[in-house]
Amino acid sequence: MDTQPKQILDIALTLPESDRAGLAASLIRSLDDAPAPDADAKWAAEIARRIRTIDEGSVELETWDAVMTKMRERRNG
Repeated sequence: MDTQPKQILDIALTLPESDRAGLAASLIRSLDDAPAPDADAKWAAEIARRIRTIDEGSVELETWDAVMTKMRERRNG
């Protein structure tokens, strides 16, 4: 790590936890591209499609307990 980023990190690590969290969130947001202008419309269409497949019975739903059991098995497996 270059000297300047290291110095900034050293200073940031002395901040209270809530300030560090806010700084980290701001840095992460700065890496994200701006969402596509039609992103909201595309998500709405995808949500509608998923609801339709549920209503039509063309997908198999699982209970929350079943999903959590599978996740635990994968983690421990």
